[in-house]
Amino acid sequence: MSLAAGQVSIAGLVIAALFAGYGTYRYRAGGSRLDLLLSLLIALGVVLVSVVPQIFGIFTRLLGLEDRGFALLSIAVLLLFGLFLNLLGRVREAGRRNGEIVTGLAVKEYSEKYLSSEERAEGHPGEVLIIVPAYDEEGGIQEVLRRIPDRVLGHEVKTVVVDDGSADRTADIARAEGVPVVSHVVNRGQGDALRTGFAIAQAEKSEIVINLDADGQYKPEELDRLVKPIIEGRADFVLGSRFMGFYEEAGSVRHIGVVFFSRMISLLTGVKVSDCTNGYRAIRVSELHKMNLREDRFNANEIILEGLKNKLRFEQVPVSMMTRAAGETKKPPKLAYPLGVFRVIISTWLR
Repeated sequence: MSLAAGQVSIAGLVIAALFAGYGTYRYRAGGSRLDLLLSLLIALGVVLVSVVPQIFGIFTRLLGLEDRGFALLSIAVLLLFGLFLNLLGRVREAGRRNGEIVTGLAVKEYSEKYLSSEERAEGHPGEVLIIVPAYDEEGGIQEVLRRIPDRVLGHEVKTVVVDDGSADRTADIARAEGVPVVSHVVNRGQGDALRTGFAIAQAEKSEIVINLDADGQYKPEELDRLVKPIIEGRADFVLGSRFMGFYEEAGSVRHIGVVFFSRMISLLTGVKVSDCTNGYRAIRVSELHKMNLREDRFNANEIILEGLKNKLRFEQVPVSMMTRAAGETKKPPKLAYPLGVFRVIISTWLR
């Protein structure tokens, strides 16, 4: 081996070791498996090009990179790509930290405003807490709140609206209905709104927390279907399914997409999931601490995957899904939505 070739090999090994070490450090510090996997794959590629360049002979000839130095240079592009992905991860991490601050402020506001010192200490055992995340839903939230029952299967029902930085009268309408409201100072997305709601359920020491959208797509009259399996001790996580019940937009393009991603999650987890984007769900509050929820959007898939990964007893029940009663959808347009769902499924599965 020539001196120049030896220097290239040593440089490549050093770069690979640094990249692998950094990826391992980030993973142990709380990073995702996806970041670790990318770091190790890039490190492996650098090692192979540096030490055994013949293995890439076909590709280097196709690209006209007969010299090992040029081949190593091409791997540097992969390194830059990996660094770019790492930067995106850091941006997401900073976003999560900001979300934790917003959630912390909202929960503090709720505890001080709506819970006495006795309630904070003793909680509300047996309570079913309905969390209604809302962002600019003044057109439909009043009707939804009025339809929520006071009791379900003998258990007291309490409703809390998490106003996710609305610019309209959403919060005022909810307060006028006598419903407790906590507000995010800025719009953070439904994922953060639900994390705030889950934190409130833990502060309340409720038995069950249920997510109910403010747009009228789900029926409050069907709450008992979600609550019953948990009360009877059969499940910790109950998911509503439009395909087991009634779906007003059956046969639409969205229908096809939901079926595709549901089958994808079923394949990855080994558990049949029929409606992976359904937002009507009930979770046993004592199990919430097991779920590592990070996403600000497309969170329905993350919640399902985290629940299944952490062995929550899972059950699906038929529910109705209607068209939005008022207002505009908050889902991203065109391809942004399916690409976002795909990203969340893969990143959560690899976490």
